[in-house]
Amino acid sequence: MSLSPVALFVYNRADNMLKTLDCLVRNTLAADTDLYVFSDGGKDEKSWQQVNEVRQQLHDFKRRADNEKLLHSVTLVLRPENIYLERNITEGIAQVFETHDRIIVLEDDICTSPYYLQYMNQAFDLYADIPTVMHVAGFTNLDLDPNLNSKTQELKNLKTQKLKNSKTQELKNSQTQNFYFTPHMSGWGWGTWRDRWQQHFVHYKTREEALQGMTPEDQLAIQYGGVFPCLKSLDKRPIPWDICWEIAIYKAGGLCLTPAHTLVRNIGLKNGTHFRSFDILQYYEFDREPLQTPLPLTRMEHPQKDPHIEALFAQAITDWGIRYTPLGKLARWIYKRVLKK
Repeated sequence: MSLSPVALFVYNRADNMLKTLDCLVRNTLAADTDLYVFSDGGKDEKSWQQVNEVRQQLHDFKRRADNEKLLHSVTLVLRPENIYLERNITEGIAQVFETHDRIIVLEDDICTSPYYLQYMNQAFDLYADIPTVMHVAGFTNLDLDPNLNSKTQELKNLKTQKLKNSKTQELKNSQTQNFYFTPHMSGWGWGTWRDRWQQHFVHYKTREEALQGMTPEDQLAIQYGGVFPCLKSLDKRPIPWDICWEIAIYKAGGLCLTPAHTLVRNIGLKNGTHFRSFDILQYYEFDREPLQTPLPLTRMEHPQKDPHIEALFAQAITDWGIRYTPLGKLARWIYKRVLKK
């Protein structure tokens, strides 16, 4: 089966985009991967200047990629106007699915591990015929096994020595710790199959439409008891695509295959449209370097979520994963106790 194409969605951040592209072409399977870049148009004169800079960099990159065979192909889709992130992504995904049955989705601030494409394609192959697995994530808020690199190498050494002992079996069994299944989707470096997306994704127009068929218990569960207030996104216009996909997966009883250690890093948290970070006051606990070794996957015939891991996620996502420095804690206390009142 051919490799999954990558759809990259960009707007006005040339520096972040170039770092994302540089990491992508360093992947082990990059030379055999088709890349589609969807560039949204500007909103005003200033943003058009930034967009045009992005597009000049894209044309330069395409020439270099074609000449040096960095990727199998590069297709640029340049929007003539600003259609906003949601339409750019949903319409871009639909376009790729016209000719492909799986997709990897990146935005312009997602730097990947050199083995990210290898992991994604292996996941697609292993779970293509298990429809309950609806989403493959490259990011995780958790760091379940900090010794993953050494464990993988140890198992490789044992296999090379052809040792049939309890240690080998113990390490084989622990391979399931390399990944886990959860109802929660991550939108940073993710992928899915055409049949799952086309059957279940709905870009909801209103909160009422999105929550139709969901009980109060369902709404509490998808928000992990309230510590992950994702349903607040339903009040935005347009409603973000990711909460629509999160709800679709939940309603379908679907699962997301997620790595035990992140294979991507979001480098746009400090300068993105939707995120801001101030190092002197706060940091993101989940902001980690991507895994720099292959992540071996196995097939589980009956995948299911792990209550222990779900509890760990609820703890990790509290306050959106933001942790405060001593000065940040003081500023937050002043805001809550004095300024807010």
